[in-house]
Amino acid sequence: MRRPSNRKRFVRREEQAKHKINDKIYARSIRLVRDGQEPVVMATSEAIKLADKEDLDLVEISPKADPPVCKILDYKKFLYNQKKKEKEMKSKQSKVVLKEIRFGPNTDDHDFEFKLVHAKKFLEEGNKVKAFVFFRGRSIVFKDRGEILLLRLAQELEDYGVIEQMPKLEGKRMIMMINSKKKK
Repeated sequence: MRRPSNRKRFVRREEQAKHKINDKIYARSIRLVRDGQEPVVMATSEAIKLADKEDLDLVEISPKADPPVCKILDYKKFLYNQKKKEKEMKSKQSKVVLKEIRFGPNTDDHDFEFKLVHAKKFLEEGNKVKAFVFFRGRSIVFKDRGEILLLRLAQELEDYGVIEQMPKLEGKRMIMMINSKKKK
């Protein structure tokens, strides 16, 4: 003989729709908005009949309004267009990328020029550059050399970017932030 299980059975929840459509609209009266016409307040049942006549759906656009605002439209097409707009908005957002360039307090001129070329390229691409001088061991006594190096970098990059943060010592690092003048 089988004992009854104490476990709850898995029940799949229906994906909750973003908008109420047709029979899911429980308000007695709604404000029907149509293209090229004035908004009309009418009974929900009448609006559903109008939508059925046109083979479309009655969709609740603004549920918090009094009475709720609804439109007659093709719901699947409406969702498709909304997703398309969201995707377009997302693609237009610019992502700020932070690129780091590391120096030592005794960086040679050739190394400086090499890293300067990279910094210019990063700023031209619209990225932010975080330049820092890393002090190892007793090289911390050369703080002034590190600051001079970063200020020289900033001077070389003034055509490509704007200093966001002046050189500042944080632990064993002296950090400077440069933001691109060019927007993506």
